[in-house]
Amino acid sequence: MSTPTPPRIVPARFGPVGATSPVSAPAAPTPAAPARSRQRGGPVGRDLPKPQVQLALPGRTQIMGILNVTPDSFSDGGRYELVEAALAHAATMISHGADMIDVGGESTRPGAARVSVEEEQRRVLPIIRELSRAGIAVSIDTMNAATAEAAALAGAALINDVSGGLADPDMASVVIDTGLPFVVMHWRGHSVDMSAAATYGDVVLDVQRELEQRAADLIVRGVDPAKLILDPGLGFAKTAEHNWKILGRFENLTSLGLPVLVGASRKRFIGELLAAGVPPEGRDLPSSIVAALAASRGAWAVRVHNVEQARAALDVSDAWRWGANA
Repeated sequence: MSTPTPPRIVPARFGPVGATSPVSAPAAPTPAAPARSRQRGGPVGRDLPKPQVQLALPGRTQIMGILNVTPDSFSDGGRYELVEAALAHAATMISHGADMIDVGGESTRPGAARVSVEEEQRRVLPIIRELSRAGIAVSIDTMNAATAEAAALAGAALINDVSGGLADPDMASVVIDTGLPFVVMHWRGHSVDMSAAATYGDVVLDVQRELEQRAADLIVRGVDPAKLILDPGLGFAKTAEHNWKILGRFENLTSLGLPVLVGASRKRFIGELLAAGVPPEGRDLPSSIVAALAASRGAWAVRVHNVEQARAALDVSDAWRWGANA
């Protein structure tokens, strides 16, 4: 039998305001068995209990399926703008093993222009309502506090903010009021000019320090540390070299004691490993390998486009680690 891995402890600086003891955070996944069951949501249109996002699932890294309902996303822009197409794709990702669906209505690709809050909400809210009614856990991918709040009312179970609350000063208040888990991504500016901010001393230590400081700032404002999830922001104000260094020293992120989300799927630094002209979909295999490696190093979840491939890769990673501990 395997020996259970003791839980990491959130450092005292990440304890809740006024607390006298540290808060337990999920341990690095140690699989209990090599098989991973598929999780399927209910049919769209049928009311089921409001889903929740689990921050502590010992033995498995979760999969966040990407659903961009935008006309200009770098990988699948325009493909799921219609509600019917978006819901069908979400159902497919759930059937392939996604634990949650990340719905975004504003592209954050390099150079992307902002959209109005009204347009963002027009795109995402109908999708979130239907998926939530079907019992599917939904993450709202937004930098706007008003959209996050509206999404929570529509049934979203997690707020995924690529700016970590820096783009909208009201975001922390929404996180506190809704009580939803909150993804704090490393961020140095909006997509239109973020490349100019890709300057670091030691990128791993700089990202670690900036994420730590951002989490501490949110906690001081009253955000529950048990609700925070970190994301190193691969591809955001980072070169390919920066991204690989962050992944290669992944323990610097997990050492902070909070769950870590990894979003490498189909990004440019993955494509640079492939032959010229390979479309974004051709990056799915190496993206899935990155997902499996991140899972093996303790990632809480991976954010992916191709759920079926990622699930297979994580199954192999889990079986490998199970065999090592059996």
